[in-house]
Amino acid sequence: MGDDAATAWWKDSRVAEVHHFEYGWVTPVFAYTVSVLGSLLGLLSTARARATTDRRRRAWLLVLAAWAIGGTGIWVMHFMAMIGFTVPNAVIRYDVTLTVASFLTAVSCVGVGLFLVGYGQPSVLKLVVGGVVTGVSVAFMHYTGMAAMRLPGVVEYDHRLVATSYGIAIVAATVALWFTLVVRGPVATGAAAAIMGVAVCGMHYTAMAAMRVHLHDQLGGVPGVSVNVFLVPIVLFVLIVVLALAYVLLATPELAVRRGTAATAAVAARASGNGFAARLNQEGRAAGNAPSGGGRGSLSRYRPLR
Repeated sequence: MGDDAATAWWKDSRVAEVHHFEYGWVTPVFAYTVSVLGSLLGLLSTARARATTDRRRRAWLLVLAAWAIGGTGIWVMHFMAMIGFTVPNAVIRYDVTLTVASFLTAVSCVGVGLFLVGYGQPSVLKLVVGGVVTGVSVAFMHYTGMAAMRLPGVVEYDHRLVATSYGIAIVAATVALWFTLVVRGPVATGAAAAIMGVAVCGMHYTAMAAMRVHLHDQLGGVPGVSVNVFLVPIVLFVLIVVLALAYVLLATPELAVRRGTAATAAVAARASGNGFAARLNQEGRAAGNAPSGGGRGSLSRYRPLR
């Protein structure tokens, strides 16, 4: 498009009204709930990873944590919130490739931060570097997801609010990684997950407030898929993952307790059996050295059990 044509189009375009809460508080509340759930599962997984000495198990738990925080706590939260985003008199579609790319970005970059602070001795330098890398990546994931949106117009951003959203993402990621190192106990973990949910949602809606949509008349359809088509398999997939994570996290301690209890009982039984056998041996030797008859040293005092 030449400069004259671009100028003419820009004059003909109009700044559209956008709705971030088309369905009221349903979508932000649901998005926050999903973010807290993902953060909670991620914190629990990271706590298990920090407690184990098995390197393979630690790596597996950190992958689960990255999936929970990046995939559920951040990416799914973004997608849930976008359900409430509409532009009146405009059709909105989503590019599948870029949407999947934003998901992979969220999971992989959160994983980098978790592995950075999850191995070796924790330090302030590792925490800051991991927080910056993860935070920038989380914000980049958001804008990649926004780039997947297709509508008859052009989207521009307020650079100051964009910078603010990156700052919120970096602070949120650093605090999240710090939580994975210091938080212990169910109450503290739940509070940390709630704070992480506030931070992630704050980053998202700050970035959304930076949007400006310029609509123009466009002949033909808008490429991409509808949010209704794309949402159903994603929600089902995420629910399966969340249930699987919850099952693994809740079943693992119970299994460990059962194994520990069984091992303790076996040791106690062996110890008890050995002591009983030794006592019989000792008393038998004493009885053998005593004179026969019904005396105190006689074996006749052992009566059969009835």
